[in-house]
Amino acid sequence: MPSQVWAEWASYGVALLPLGKRFAAVRMTVDVVHAAVDSDDLVKVAAVLDELLGGPVVFDRRVVGVTYYALIQWSSCLIWGHDEIAPCLGQGIYLGVPRLDRRKPPGTYWVVAPRYPGDLCTPEAVAALVEAGRRRLVQSAEL
Repeated sequence: MPSQVWAEWASYGVALLPLGKRFAAVRMTVDVVHAAVDSDDLVKVAAVLDELLGGPVVFDRRVVGVTYYALIQWSSCLIWGHDEIAPCLGQGIYLGVPRLDRRKPPGTYWVVAPRYPGDLCTPEAVAALVEAGRRRLVQSAEL
């Protein structure tokens, strides 16, 4: 990691990391995620995301509303099919990534922290979560 990243983590608890080389991020709204896991209890949501995605997820309430970011392999953005509801962010985008010990609010924190270097969610698991959330939102709108 560049020294600037370490300095930002030390000063702010969050550092801007470039996407598209080591990893990409799928931006998921709180509505999609909470619909997919059928809960808005943050402890339950964290447990379900850990079980379903098996990789790191960042929670951020400061940029574009309340947002979850699932970290996936960078090349997955090339074939990602859910950009209309959960865009895959890659090359040319920077993501605020919390220090590893930031695991609860306030601010940006890890809902599911990486367990080892290179730990990422599988794109298939993230796609299934996004699709489940989309389906539930559509069903609730039809009622």
